[in-house]
Amino acid sequence: MSALRIIGYIAAAILIIFGALFILGAGGTAGGGWGWVFTGIVLVLLGFGLVWLASRKPAGAAGEGNVTLKVDLPGETKISQMKCQSCGGSLSAENVKMIAGAPVVECPYCGSTYQLTEEPKW
Repeated sequence: MSALRIIGYIAAAILIIFGALFILGAGGTAGGGWGWVFTGIVLVLLGFGLVWLASRKPAGAAGEGNVTLKVDLPGETKISQMKCQSCGGSLSAENVKMIAGAPVVECPYCGSTYQLTEEPKW
């Protein structure tokens, strides 16, 4: 939760509390009358408006975006077919996922999951 959102909620709570106190203080013989009731209603409405404003999502955060990972391969590379270490089934690029920054392969045939390791280039 961002700092502005927290400040908005705190300010809204203060406005709602003071609005309720103004409304309660309007009654009785020594009360403030209809002017205090009107002020209290305005403060409560402003407080709920701040709650609504603070709870809205920013315009750019409507959904999660896609992350594109670009790999720069040094030198000459050869593409070889990947096979599952457990069952020997053929694997494709759709079976490789990035989990916690490491490439992980999940076999669609036997369901085994293992981390890809890169062999040294020398």
